[in-house]
This record gives sequence, structure tokens and C-alpha cells, in this order.
Amino acid sequence: MRHSFITTLMLCALGNVTTWAQQGNVVDEVIWVVGDEAILRSDVERARQQMSRVTGNPYCIIPENLAIQKLFLHQAQIDSITIPDESVNRYVELYINEWVQTAGSREKLEEYRGMTMSQIREETFDMVRDNEIMKQVRRQLTADIKITPAEVRHYFRGMPADSLPIIPTQVEVELLAEHPRIRPEEIDRIKAELRDYTERIMAGTSTFSALAKLFSEDPGSARQGGEMDYVSRMELDPAFANVAWSLTDPTRVSKIVESQFGYHIIQLIDKRGDKLKLRHILKRARVDDADVQASLARLDSIAADIRAGKFTFEDAAITLSDDQDSRNNHGLMFNVVFDEESEDNVRTSRFNMADLPTEIARVVETLDVGEVSRPFTMIDKAGKTQCVIIKLKSRVKAHPATITEDYPVLKQIVRARRSEDFLNEWIRRKQRSTYIRINPDWVNCEFQYPGWVQQ
Repeated sequence: MRHSFITTLMLCALGNVTTWAQQGNVVDEVIWVVGDEAILRSDVERARQQMSRVTGNPYCIIPENLAIQKLFLHQAQIDSITIPDESVNRYVELYINEWVQTAGSREKLEEYRGMTMSQIREETFDMVRDNEIMKQVRRQLTADIKITPAEVRHYFRGMPADSLPIIPTQVEVELLAEHPRIRPEEIDRIKAELRDYTERIMAGTSTFSALAKLFSEDPGSARQGGEMDYVSRMELDPAFANVAWSLTDPTRVSKIVESQFGYHIIQLIDKRGDKLKLRHILKRARVDDADVQASLARLDSIAADIRAGKFTFEDAAITLSDDQDSRNNHGLMFNVVFDEESEDNVRTSRFNMADLPTEIARVVETLDVGEVSRPFTMIDKAGKTQCVIIKLKSRVKAHPATITEDYPVLKQIVRARRSEDFLNEWIRRKQRSTYIRINPDWVNCEFQYPGWVQQ
């Protein structure tokens, strides 16, 4: 169990764990040693800054979590477990983009963290790499845990009905989408605007950053003057990447490029190994309402033919749908969820209602199983307007879990408990076989694993 609220109050009242502010005259110090790895006071403070909320005393919880991390990382060295830099960098950029949006700008993020973007990126890289290595170690340690149907039945046998896990309503949905046509004059208008921006940048009357802040329709980069973090080629839309990787002169602006998101001009900022730092301006073509209505009318006709039995929804989706993700699955939408057994993301056709796009969830609520909806509009993942019809393939209403209907979910719960018990015992064994020393000022805690304080 984690530290309770009462325990937290007791620890705070004791006052034996001093804070960074109270030790302002100390630049840094070693507070724990685990094996041949040191945990510094600055490590604890850095972790505390990155955590929005800590339930309990952070000066007890954070050092213990860092110590547990050291045990797993040491095991990774023994087992030669590593994570490719490319995989780590993908997560790093996601984290940094999220932090920048939350802070409001790169400058505000740097001010809040007291670090440059390069330092933030380097620190985040280490954090992500270590977390991914720990996941690999956990997966490897628990790989041989197998759960039988008999174990699942035994675990839940006799459990009161109100204690059983509640399985939320789950649905399977098929989708057929059409993007309304973009009129040629609208494309000409967008390209004329982008050419005007290019001319102003090259003439020196405006900067790329200023124009991006004013006119770019990419919400993730516009506030930063169109600037993107270092990215690899595989992280970008192929058409965008082809033009970006052809750039060599940071004073020039690319030709206009069309991607799945719209139309762009790009400027190179820097190149570092196989990664580029870029800025861009995105403009999205506007869809005329008449063309939206024309798409809705076509889909309404298709839906009527499906209801009349002229062809199936699945056949129509394969031949007519613009949605790349679902078209090859006969229109069936897929959800990505975390699987406890493999500790990885897996694809499933089942969605909890909360995981569906809002527009689709709203329509699903009105449909019976097998029913085809009326056409409606929504925004796709690329930010474009699309017209869609959907078919509700299946619905399983919210219910207390049962062995017959929800065995995979119950099996995951039992395996997660078994894995947690196994890893807890593994940590206790590692404590007994690992040299551990804790600064006396940091020892007066109710740790989750008491074995840190060795006699």
C-alpha cells in the first residue's frame, strides 16, 4: 500500500525529512546509494518538479521510487536490455510538445523549468529511456506467468456481485467516409497566400516566424512561430518529409507542398544527424457548404441502398470509403488499448463509448445493432471535414464482469495481480542482495518496502 493521508500528516509533523529550501546552503548531496548508483538531492527535486501531484511525502516517496528504478536498471544491464534511440526520441517529442502547449510557449517552459530546450530534451530523453527499459525488464521478469481458467474462476469465486469489476458498454462500429471535394479556386487561393508569404520572407519585409504566428493553421506549432522540434523522416507525412529533406539553405523557403493535413511552406532551421529542426506554415483549404451537402446526399443514397439490400455496408466501405484506417478492414474501426499481459499497445475492434470520437459516440447512442446511420459531418484526425455514415456492428451493455462473457478482462486482472505480487517479491529479494545506504536525514519514512533500511 502507498502512504496513507494519516501517514503523510505524521511524516510532515515529525519534520525529520528536510526540504531543499530548508537546506538552501547545500548545493547538492548524495542522499541514497543503491549498489554502485547514487541518488542525489537534485534528482529528487527534479522529479518533484515533473510530478503534478504526490500522494504522501515526496521526500519519502520519490527517493524510494528512484531506488526501485535503480534495481530495475541494474537488472537491465545484467540482461543486456537496451532501447533504440529512435523509439525514445518519438516519446520525447510527444512529451515536449505537450509541455510547450501547457506552458504556452517554449520560452515559458524554459523559464518554468529553469533550463534550455536542449537541456530539457536531454533530461527527458534519459527519463523516457529509463522508463522504457524498466518496462522491458518488468515484461521479461513476468513473461513466464501463465494464468489458467481455473485460477481465474478461483480468484473471482464467491466475490460479492458489488465487488466484481464493471465492464463498461462496449461497441463495434463500421464507418464509411467521404471528404467533400475541394474546389480548384479554393486551392488556388491557398497557394496564392503561401506564395505571398514566401515573397515577403525573401524580401525581408516579414519573418517566417511572425507570419506563422499570424496565419499558420497548425495549432501545435503556430504559437512557436511554426517551429517544430527535431524530427526524423519517419515521423512526418511522406510528402512533407520529401520536401523537408531536400532543404539545405536555412535562408530559403521550400516550394508549396501538399500533405494529408493541407498545404505548407517549410524552412530549415538546423540538421542534427538524421533529424531536422524545421518551421512551417500550414493552410487548410475550406470546404464549400454546397459540396458538404453534396457529399451528405451521396452518402444518404448509399445508406438507402445498403438498407434495401443492394449491397452490404462492408462492400461499400472497401470500394467507396476515404478513411484509410478502416477501409481495408471492411469499414471496421480499430481502437488501440494497453494490454496488461503483454504490457504493450494492441489493436481491438471494441471501443468503450468514451474512447469513440465525440461525433460518432453521439450517433451510436441512437442506433440499434445492425442499423445504418443517417450521414453526418465530423473532423478527421488530420483536421479535415469529412462526411460519414456508420453501422453499429455490436453492442455489449455495461455489466458486472462474468467468466463466460468477460474472461479476457478477468484474466488480465488476475495476471496483473500475480505480476504485481511477483515483482514485489523480486524487489524484496534485490534489497537483501544489494548494498544500500541512506543519509540519516532521509531514513525516517514509512517506506512501501521496509528493506531499504538494512541492519
